[in-house]
Amino acid sequence: MRECKDTRKSYLPKLQIKKKQNYDTFLSVLLVFLPSSKISEMALGRRKGKREKVNLTKASYEQAKNFLSFLKPYSGIYFIGFIFLFLSSAVSISLPYFLGEILGVDRKDIPEEWTVGDMDNIYGILIIIAIILPLQAVFSFFRIYIFSYVTQNTLKDIRQKAFEKLITAPLSYFDSSKTGETVSKIANDTEQIQEVLTTTLAEFIRQTLVVVVGIAFIFTLSWKLSLIMLAVIPIAAITAMIFGKFIKKLSKETQDKTAKSNHILEEALVGIKSLKAYTSEFTELKKYSNAVGSVKELALKTALWRGLFVGFILTIMLGAIVFIIWMGIELIEDKTEFFKFILYTVMLGTSIGSLPDQYAKIQKAIGATESVMDIIQHDTEEIDLSKPTATQKIFEGNIDLKDISFSYPSRKEIKIIQHLSLSIKAGEQIALVGSSGSGKSTIASLLLHFYKLDGGTIEFDGKPSTDFAVNELRSQMAFVPQEVILLGGTIEENIKYGKPNASNEEVRAAAEKANALTFIEEFPDKFDTIVGDRGIQLSGGQRQRIAIARAILKDPVVLIMDEATSALDTESEHAVQDALNKLMKNRTSLIIAHRLSTIKNANSIIVLDKGRIVEEGTHEELLEKVDGAYKKLNNLQFT
Repeated sequence: MRECKDTRKSYLPKLQIKKKQNYDTFLSVLLVFLPSSKISEMALGRRKGKREKVNLTKASYEQAKNFLSFLKPYSGIYFIGFIFLFLSSAVSISLPYFLGEILGVDRKDIPEEWTVGDMDNIYGILIIIAIILPLQAVFSFFRIYIFSYVTQNTLKDIRQKAFEKLITAPLSYFDSSKTGETVSKIANDTEQIQEVLTTTLAEFIRQTLVVVVGIAFIFTLSWKLSLIMLAVIPIAAITAMIFGKFIKKLSKETQDKTAKSNHILEEALVGIKSLKAYTSEFTELKKYSNAVGSVKELALKTALWRGLFVGFILTIMLGAIVFIIWMGIELIEDKTEFFKFILYTVMLGTSIGSLPDQYAKIQKAIGATESVMDIIQHDTEEIDLSKPTATQKIFEGNIDLKDISFSYPSRKEIKIIQHLSLSIKAGEQIALVGSSGSGKSTIASLLLHFYKLDGGTIEFDGKPSTDFAVNELRSQMAFVPQEVILLGGTIEENIKYGKPNASNEEVRAAAEKANALTFIEEFPDKFDTIVGDRGIQLSGGQRQRIAIARAILKDPVVLIMDEATSALDTESEHAVQDALNKLMKNRTSLIIAHRLSTIKNANSIIVLDKGRIVEEGTHEELLEKVDGAYKKLNNLQFT
């Protein structure tokens, strides 16, 4: 100990007096390397966004391997990108070495004559740096562009494939999944993958190289000081991690409270009519005030602990650096080597500090990959997407339901259709009536092949429905649902949805037959009027007539209407019903109705109860049945 102390006394004064300008320069360089911006990020336990813990399974990594198949077409150029990554990393790792050489040069001893690469004078070193810095810029440019090129092409393929899988997925998939979650998988999860492929993976590899090479280099300078550094820095890092987790917990509670206050705000605005009708302004304001007050209190508590944390971590980290510098003065006599050691130590601290966050992002991206691949690998319907569906007539419209049974995949224990048989001749109008849950809409879904039968067969012109391609089968049908949801485009685009190549005259004629032309012409933009999200800018009756015009334009072999006139007023209902009667003439039509007045002229009315046919006949025939199910429905509706 005495020997070390004497060494420090003899070395330190010489360093202070002779090389004061070197230390001023050294401090400036040290501040550039010091990751002060990360201290605030550590205080929240995150860098950008909310960092969540991801629990990965073996299946997660298997799905990640499957994801690599999308990268395979671009593997060659991706490899070139990694070459530029290693080159730019090599330049970054070499910079502290040359900076250390600059700091160690005595300007008074600079010779008048010098050459490029001469490490004994500042100008030779500066020339080297002036050469490698532009190279660093070039390497970084190509690395960023190549990684972005590969990432964007890969994500384009993934998004396109995922959308293809979704639009060809059976309806049973959507019955068991939430639309919001599915959209999130396509949007948010692919963004996480994009960030990792573009920047995080490159930075993780770069920082890993810095750590490995940096540790090897500082051990060559002084293995004793390296061991001291590796003993001090982890203690500070662990302390910061424990403190940071507490801050992160408070931050999460603040986010949760904020989400609750936002929910109150959203509910109030969505239900603004009810709020005003029931004079609930005071109640809602008090509720929201309490919520935002809780957010404020928790946010201030978080700010208090965050401020304490930043002060604490600055003291610990800077104290650790000062301690290492002090010990370095004792153990490394060569000032140039000492500067290099400190610069590499600071670089190591930065890299080691960023690795956990980058690793967590990679883990999160693997979890996101699993979600996206679940969509891509899901079962789909057999639909040919290589060309538009042909619209030519492929059957006449004879339909036979033979002993069919069905339960929804999500509710297998409940039989919706039970051994039902029904024959419909081409050109007939068949009406389905019955109480809610009797199976009327389910039969329409089965005809459209939205679900697979549990038993029995459906035949078109004597040919099993399974012999037709799904999209070809549906191309022969038009479906007008009870709840019409329009696209967000124009009225014309919505009418042409079933026949994209229709002329303007055909669109106009279809709208006129559906009794929609009058209100369309009243709009300033007429057929170019934007209907809004889900058709929100149109009334329910207007949306219904647009849907009917779409069906008229398609001119289908089979027409299926599920309460097609339910949203119309009496006047419009009569007008549309007249158009539908003309449309249904000599066309196979299946009408699902609660309003019995709309089906009096049907060729046959089928009365359903719990998935079975209980009565069948014309309107007049069914009314003649004493205590008949149809007669009871009729009396109940018209009494």
